[in-house]
Amino acid sequence: MASRFTTAIAVALLSTAALAPTATATAATPPTTSTASAAAQLSAYWTPARMAAALPLDAKAARPTADGPRPGEYIPPSRSFDGIPQVGAFFWTDATGTGRTCSGAVVHSPGRDLALSAGHCLKGYAGGSPTRHLAFVPQYHDGLTPLGVFPVRANGVHVAQEYYDRGEHAGAAYDFGFAVTEPNQAGDALEDVAGSVQLLTGTGYAHAPVRMIGYPGGAPKPVECFSRTTRWASDDPADPGTFERIACDGFTGGTSGGPMLIPWFGGWAVIGLIGGYHTGGNTPQISYSAPFGPAVRALYEATISGAPPAGGPAS
Repeated sequence: MASRFTTAIAVALLSTAALAPTATATAATPPTTSTASAAAQLSAYWTPARMAAALPLDAKAARPTADGPRPGEYIPPSRSFDGIPQVGAFFWTDATGTGRTCSGAVVHSPGRDLALSAGHCLKGYAGGSPTRHLAFVPQYHDGLTPLGVFPVRANGVHVAQEYYDRGEHAGAAYDFGFAVTEPNQAGDALEDVAGSVQLLTGTGYAHAPVRMIGYPGGAPKPVECFSRTTRWASDDPADPGTFERIACDGFTGGTSGGPMLIPWFGGWAVIGLIGGYHTGGNTPQISYSAPFGPAVRALYEATISGAPPAGGPAS
């Protein structure tokens, strides 16, 4: 069984290495003064030192015996690499001015401007909340921003209303969100320079091979790992629901929001992200995702339609 799975991973790597999605060759739209200024200011603010010092929003291994590996379970290793254009890091400052970071991915959308991450990463920035230097940096590595820095649009963060109403534990099955970006300092739309992954929903819990990518807080590069997802029924009443579960070593704090990808027609599709059950898991070896079903699709459709975002618990 292990050798058959290893062969499947090798085939997936070979088949997608030459077929990774590329950005569409379109002429850059000149940025408006306001968007160019915002992008330039964020690019100046997020120096290599500030990005390297940004702290993860979550800290795995808080309860190392909870939701971790089963006895004797094989844990595929991760490796650090320079990343791929479709995956990047979110950076922002919290209410105290401390730099924070999570992971995310560029999702195909009609506006070519959409990034996906965990709801617990983005929930403080929905509606009219101050964005506090909130930006997405595709393929960030080694202090570099090779594709630019993309501001998140005012009122551009969309998290499910159910997540606000139930909270991050009772609402763990809604731990996902989308961020609508503005062009970078060169006037390029996010998807035009980074490409994108396809959003897949309603495909169930079991997928193989799965390529998971995330940005550990404080690390100079992202990590990736190939494994499989399985169905996990919560055994914690505080975090009810059914989730995707994946074994991959080295996914520490900061990797929340990192995508779980499968090969898809010459590129990649996202079928989950690190979040959900215990906000993605308490150990670096086992990660979880909220189910990618109708709720994810509904939030995506609302986002691309221009509907106003949820802005906190319903009154």
